[in-house]
Amino acid sequence: MKKHIPNMITCCNLISGCSATYYAFQGNYYTALLFIVIGAVFDFFDGMSARLLHVSSEIGKELDSLADDITFGFAPSAIVFSFLNSFHIHLPFVPFLAFFIAAFSALRLAKFNLDERQALGFIGLPTPANALFWGALIANLNFHRWFEPYIPYFWFYVILVLIPISCYLLVSEIPMFALKFKTWGWKGNEVKYIFLLTCIPLLYWLGTLGIAAIIAWYVVLSVITNRRQ
Repeated sequence: MKKHIPNMITCCNLISGCSATYYAFQGNYYTALLFIVIGAVFDFFDGMSARLLHVSSEIGKELDSLADDITFGFAPSAIVFSFLNSFHIHLPFVPFLAFFIAAFSALRLAKFNLDERQALGFIGLPTPANALFWGALIANLNFHRWFEPYIPYFWFYVILVLIPISCYLLVSEIPMFALKFKTWGWKGNEVKYIFLLTCIPLLYWLGTLGIAAIIAWYVVLSVITNRRQ
């Protein structure tokens, strides 16, 4: 029985992604973001349970990637698609550009499964981080409609610029740190502690939008650290 527990948790991740996709198409972006967060929690515990129970399997690895592409690939694509589609522009094919996020997320997950360099860190932006960025950003843009009285399509064009950037970061060769600690001391963990300490004020000042800001800061800090090294 215990060998099936990680796969059951992974399926809960997949179901969370399906639920997030449903709410995304309904235009309920905050609920979609909530299910992406729930999916991320299940994604964390399926790997942990497999290690604790010593029941890792190739099936579990493949199932995990499939679930991740739904929750962290297709669900954020659906959020972006629905948001772009809400502008009712005369170029109906443009919102479909959002699904490139799902395609590049799948490619990123396939590369991760084969890349032995990512045991202690990441090469490229992890799909959960990318999904949380899009979910938090769109949920807040839809709620506040920033700049809409002055520049009605401002954020429409910003999103179109961010889509290729997001796709590039997913499959890029940029090393990005992981929040894995071998020791709890400051030395050797400076970047991780700086990142965690700066997350607190971002969440306090920006609320859920702080999630998107944290992901952007994570990318910037990773690039800075890589250049210094």
